[in-house]
Amino acid sequence: MVRKKRTDVAAGGESSQSQEASGGRGVQRPPAAGCGAYQGGGGRGWAFQSQQGGRGSGGYGVSGRGGPQRGGMSPQHYGAPQQYQGSRGYQPRGPTPSQQQSGAVYESGGRRHESGPFSGCPRPLVPDLPQATQAPYQAGFTLQPMPSVASSASPPPEESHSEVKTLVEQLSLQPEGAPTQAIQPAPPSSKSMRIPLRPGKGSTGIRCIVKANHFCAELLPDKDLHQYDVSITPEVTSRAVNRKVMEKLVVLYRESHLGQRLPAYDGRKSLYTAGPLPFVLKEFIIALTDEEDGAGAPRRERDFRVVIKLAARVDLHHLGLFLQGRQADAPQEALHVLDIVLRQLPTTRYSPVGRSFYSPDLGRRHPLGEGLESWRGFYQSIRPTQMGLSLNIDMSTTAFIEPLHVIDFVTQLLNRDASSMPLSDADRVKIKKALRGLKVEVTHRGNMRRKYRISGLTSQATRELTFSVDERGTMKSVTEYFQETYGIVIQYTHLPCLQVGNQRRPNYLPMEVCKIVEGQRYSKRLNKDQITALLNVTCQRPQGREHDIMQTVRDNDYQNDPYAREFGIRISDRLASVEARILPAPRLKYHDTGRERDCLPQVGQWNMRNKKMVNAGTVNNWICINFSRTVQDRQVRQFCDELVNMCHISGMAFNPDPVLPPITAWPNQVERTLKTRFHDAMTQLHHHPHGRELDLFIFILPDKNGSLYGDLKRICETDLGLVSQCCLTKHVYKMNQQYLANVALKINVKVGGRNTLLMDAISRRIPFVSDQPTIIFGADVTHPHPGEDSSPSIAAVVASQDWPEVTKYAGLVCTQAHRQDLIEDLFKSWQDPVRGTVSGGMIKELLISFSRATGQKPQRIIFYRDGVSEGQFYQVLLSEVDAIRKACDSLEPNYQPPVTFVVVQKRHHTRLFANNHRDWNTVDKSGNILPGTVVDSKICHPTEFDFYLCSHAGIKGTSRPAHYHVLWDENKFTADALQSLTNNLCYTYARCTRSVSVVPPAYYAHLAAFRARFYMEPETSDSGSMTSGMAAGHGGMDPGRRTTRVPGASVKPLPALKDNVKKVMFYC
Repeated sequence: MVRKKRTDVAAGGESSQSQEASGGRGVQRPPAAGCGAYQGGGGRGWAFQSQQGGRGSGGYGVSGRGGPQRGGMSPQHYGAPQQYQGSRGYQPRGPTPSQQQSGAVYESGGRRHESGPFSGCPRPLVPDLPQATQAPYQAGFTLQPMPSVASSASPPPEESHSEVKTLVEQLSLQPEGAPTQAIQPAPPSSKSMRIPLRPGKGSTGIRCIVKANHFCAELLPDKDLHQYDVSITPEVTSRAVNRKVMEKLVVLYRESHLGQRLPAYDGRKSLYTAGPLPFVLKEFIIALTDEEDGAGAPRRERDFRVVIKLAARVDLHHLGLFLQGRQADAPQEALHVLDIVLRQLPTTRYSPVGRSFYSPDLGRRHPLGEGLESWRGFYQSIRPTQMGLSLNIDMSTTAFIEPLHVIDFVTQLLNRDASSMPLSDADRVKIKKALRGLKVEVTHRGNMRRKYRISGLTSQATRELTFSVDERGTMKSVTEYFQETYGIVIQYTHLPCLQVGNQRRPNYLPMEVCKIVEGQRYSKRLNKDQITALLNVTCQRPQGREHDIMQTVRDNDYQNDPYAREFGIRISDRLASVEARILPAPRLKYHDTGRERDCLPQVGQWNMRNKKMVNAGTVNNWICINFSRTVQDRQVRQFCDELVNMCHISGMAFNPDPVLPPITAWPNQVERTLKTRFHDAMTQLHHHPHGRELDLFIFILPDKNGSLYGDLKRICETDLGLVSQCCLTKHVYKMNQQYLANVALKINVKVGGRNTLLMDAISRRIPFVSDQPTIIFGADVTHPHPGEDSSPSIAAVVASQDWPEVTKYAGLVCTQAHRQDLIEDLFKSWQDPVRGTVSGGMIKELLISFSRATGQKPQRIIFYRDGVSEGQFYQVLLSEVDAIRKACDSLEPNYQPPVTFVVVQKRHHTRLFANNHRDWNTVDKSGNILPGTVVDSKICHPTEFDFYLCSHAGIKGTSRPAHYHVLWDENKFTADALQSLTNNLCYTYARCTRSVSVVPPAYYAHLAAFRARFYMEPETSDSGSMTSGMAAGHGGMDPGRRTTRVPGASVKPLPALKDNVKKVMFYC
């Protein structure tokens, strides 16, 4: 290694502060949530006056203290904004048992330290709403620590056990109203928001038994859990180093000073024991050998000062009450402790990533391309369920950096031999972005495999690099140094050196003497080919996945896990058997002129053979542009003829002759081509007998089309005000009839038609929908890809525009703050200098649109919300139900239709398997459970209204059921009514003749949000046609591009959708 001598001081330095969201215990207070301004014009007037009495005032005050953030899954897996995360990534609802009984503040050395499991986490305010109860609060007290010091050289003095016992008893048994210096939460409001209880279990459908990847967890009743604060000095950001310090402390002092306890440590600030330690506060000195140097040289030792201080007792009694349904709020601290205990042993064996563990020993590695490989692993999480505690275990796969020599890594990255050709500027940028932050070990010093972290590349080639070897300024080249010092002749002198260390003392290493350290997870965005390769590796049939889960449980051997035994946790080795029901498929209505006027889907699918669209659209005027250089004019005309014919067969009125003949154009001239062709077409239409408006653009794209797809959608939908259909070259060549039928379905809804309807909608037999005008909303928020920290998040809201059919959905999109999960523009009000107070927002605009389309105002609102983790339930409920009510009230005084708010979750790890994989009456062709399978018992929430629904037939791999959780229900749905409505809606998805896995309004919102990213970043899309559904998932920023977000910078609004585009399902 060569160290360049420098005398100047770098302007910037590296911060040692941890950037992880799940950092130390709650002594940091998250900032208050910001509020962005609504982008757009004022709301239009409400089209219809109230025909019925309202439901009370639309506005309501906010006061008091309410339910904090809900725990469960860690919010950082879902991009939770910092202001809604607690110090550990969760907050409990209401005061935790530890806070009720034993919150404490320690005063030591003039520093005030807040103690207790959740100190420092502000609680969101809660409005006065129904369904509320008041949570009790008991004060804590102040505990004075008794300092003592221990080191590896001198054993620490023992404390009196009776004295410790007395303090521990005081900690847990402090009477209510005792004097205290503890931080007092704000007094509770008279009414606190409560998530509704389960209204009973469903009974509709054919009963069956399924297996779930949940394993019963039993707790021994005699364990007394204690929490201790841990302070390690000097502070390090690496959890791995912290764990090594604590592991050595336990080895040295478990018998002598820890009372033979085997503690569980979270890697940060908290330690948990199954009983009290024989001290309240103690200091240890632990000497840890640095592993950065290998066995070939004396390794550096560092001394760490570890202070362990009693913080609280963890009350398991309230966990028992919660599981029995006798307490509303989950005691998240107790669940958190149990989760840490069960993660302790896997953490020492495997590479932890979030709630998952990975290792090359858990399955065969698979190359993903460009220096990446897949590692197999498993997900593990303890969850409260109706059957008690359960351990959810699922198989998982993610991308790691291959442990290659850096030269080989660069060769894979560039997809060519890097040993001879000089690097271009683009090559250098790509290599630098791929290598920055990675750990490498040197190979030129024998057994001394010292590790370094790459900070960059040199701007010069290795052969041009020189450095000063002495104070007189004598210069020596890098190549000379390595030959003289190590006897190594550098071969790849045309390549740059790796720069390691910090900016003040940069060190240079030739690439060929470095190897990438194993076990480094790749956290940036994968390209399309890597995603395909990873999906192929991950895809596993249900029977194989079930076998691997069971093998994981056997390998983990929880019965002999020393930490589980220490804390009295017993894990079953059998999958949970769960009662399920298979809901019937709904009958679908098609047009009366077809040979088949209706149909009953079989195993979640059907086709358009002998059927015509129930409300066929009209395309009078259209044009086609071919951007593919490999498709000839004759093939373009033939494809258009086939597509027009399929639309005719499906019932559409489609003019066979385009306004202008198809042309072939260059992709790099897309905007000029579109606008010129549009202008020519409009000129032609002035003399056209079929009207003066252009209805549709048809585009033929190359299979790999870069930013072309996004450019076309942006220009058509925000500039020209037209809908369009993109088709890939490979489909033009094949002209498959099934493909053409699916494209016809999409074109029909884009021009305002409807493909099919529920028969129950026509006969007015849908409970809670058909009896009075009902609007169904879907909402989602999408975030920028990993590595892109400047782009805003995008929110989308869609709403049904027909009643009682509830099939057509209009959509709106908007930008909001980076990684902001709450939708900010549902309702906005601001002061206009002329009009005074003006209100608007997506909810208000869609309510007005519904009213104009149906001639009625909604008397019931059903809201399906995607993209929300369990830890964000209360924040979303508080903000978004409030926005819905304010939007209604702004339209008409006392207009408050009842709202049902349902969260839709797909990013969970519950999987359902057939009880007998060979019983063809209970599985589909892929071996998955049948569509319509619903579960609302055993593995569901102990008291709240939730259910798992597998509404789709499996195609490949193991089906993932959607999880629906009701956060607010003023319509008082029964379990059967909501489950059947949700399942039936899944058969109305417009883009195919299959039931889908997520309720369509939420699905449409997801598509609309991804479409909107093309409006903002059209130059970076790598998508093709939307017909396969792949394009929606691959828009966004280039994976190599990374910019820095300026804090407090305003969010740039999206270009506005044209009014005629908003009204149709343009996102399909």
